[in-house]
Amino acid sequence: MENKSQLTMYTIAHQLAMNHGFDVLYMNNNVQEIWLEKVVDKTSRIVRISTIGFDWKNHLKKDVAIVFQKTKAMKKLLQGKHVEVHNVYISPHSPVDSWEILKKPMIVQEKNPIKMNVYYLSGEEWDSEQNRLEENIGIVLEENIPSQFDEELEKEIHRYKVELYQKIQEKKKREEGLFSNGKPIVTYLLIAINAILYLLLEFNGGSESNETLIEYGAKFNPLILDGEWWRVVTSMFLHIGLFHFISNMLFLYYFGSLAEKIYGSLRFFFIYMLAGIAGSVASFAFVTNLSAGASGALYGLFGAFIYFGLFHKKIFFRTIGKDILMLLGINIVLGFVLPQLDVTAHMGGLVAGFIAAGIVHFPKKRKLGIQALAFIIYAIAIYSVLMFGVTNNQTNPTYHLMNIETLIQEERYEEVIDSATKGLENPGEYESLLLFQRSYAYIKLEQINEAITDLEKSIKIMDDPSELPESYYNLALLYQEIGDERAEEMIRIAFETSPSNKQIKELYQNITGEIGD
Repeated sequence: MENKSQLTMYTIAHQLAMNHGFDVLYMNNNVQEIWLEKVVDKTSRIVRISTIGFDWKNHLKKDVAIVFQKTKAMKKLLQGKHVEVHNVYISPHSPVDSWEILKKPMIVQEKNPIKMNVYYLSGEEWDSEQNRLEENIGIVLEENIPSQFDEELEKEIHRYKVELYQKIQEKKKREEGLFSNGKPIVTYLLIAINAILYLLLEFNGGSESNETLIEYGAKFNPLILDGEWWRVVTSMFLHIGLFHFISNMLFLYYFGSLAEKIYGSLRFFFIYMLAGIAGSVASFAFVTNLSAGASGALYGLFGAFIYFGLFHKKIFFRTIGKDILMLLGINIVLGFVLPQLDVTAHMGGLVAGFIAAGIVHFPKKRKLGIQALAFIIYAIAIYSVLMFGVTNNQTNPTYHLMNIETLIQEERYEEVIDSATKGLENPGEYESLLLFQRSYAYIKLEQINEAITDLEKSIKIMDDPSELPESYYNLALLYQEIGDERAEEMIRIAFETSPSNKQIKELYQNITGEIGD
């Protein structure tokens, strides 16, 4: 009879696994139990089958409690939001005392309750219990479970064991195959490229020098709008300071390796580049500051992991999912808390990484409809954000101030006037400074009256002369040149505001005849 119980256990498990879409979670021949799972409407439907019999109801209750504990322990491995356990006992004899109360559904009350039904296939109750099991799990078992054990059926037990074990191994191999599509060759190559460029910056002015960063390809909006669009790519490989470089490379080492194993080297490189470009484009569109770094591309890996989880939800949450989402949440919060982090590049890279993963999809698999749609979405998004960025920069006074600094260095004074004039259309708090910069260009072009007009407006707007003493200094120079006696008033204000400035002090002495302290 014990052999019949084993055959029944393996027969039911075999039918559930082979014919009804259940995954074999666990087999233990020593304790004579098998666990299977199938997700139905976001619920993990667990069928646990055991051939251990019990003489008394209390002994059965203890085992039911143990099954509850085991289920709770393996809950993180289950795929459904809710858990429903069908606990099946197969034994030649049932408990001596009545166990009817255990037939009622049981629930462990917690955030996501575990529900359990208990079945005891034995003796005269076999058929009724089997019918109750079939009704609750919505499956009709085939009528090939023998009523009597035949020695020849020993082979059947062995065959079922082998096939169920193979099912477990196939699942394990299939899951492992998802993380073995490539070696981290591109990851190491990217780290090497970033390291070489970091050292190049350090040996040629320093990685925290704005001039060096601009020279070697950092994201600098005025030059991008001037035609140097290649900066959206080169800026991905430059880093500002040692901490920035080390933290990004550690991130790339761990998560880049994982992403490359999932997607393969070529697909990984494609995702990395598209995410990095999108991050740079987003930063160009919404942030005028000089910036550099691989953060957009690295956040793109988060997006690629989320895409992986969309198609392999079970494996994702069983393996990397919870850690990835927790780390992503922490980084998003830090992005808003720490002002030096470029949140727009991060978010642009995150979204683009998800879309780029859709474009390449997974190795040896094709979803041409999804891939084509993802490509179209990426292209439209990049174009739209670029066009918005062009308009946003041209109406942003901060951008124009940055642009003016570059134009002044190149002695393109007429363009300085044009840029300052555009910035003055919506100057915000920078009106005084934009007027000063335009007046400087007028001076260089010997348009004295225009320069005086701008400087007079500039000092009139200022609440405090110390904000820009150079405006008073330049105005004093121009007044002196045209013989306007207000020159002395202007230079006195400039000197009182900035007495340590050598040029201001010399002009003060020249106009007032006083030595000054």
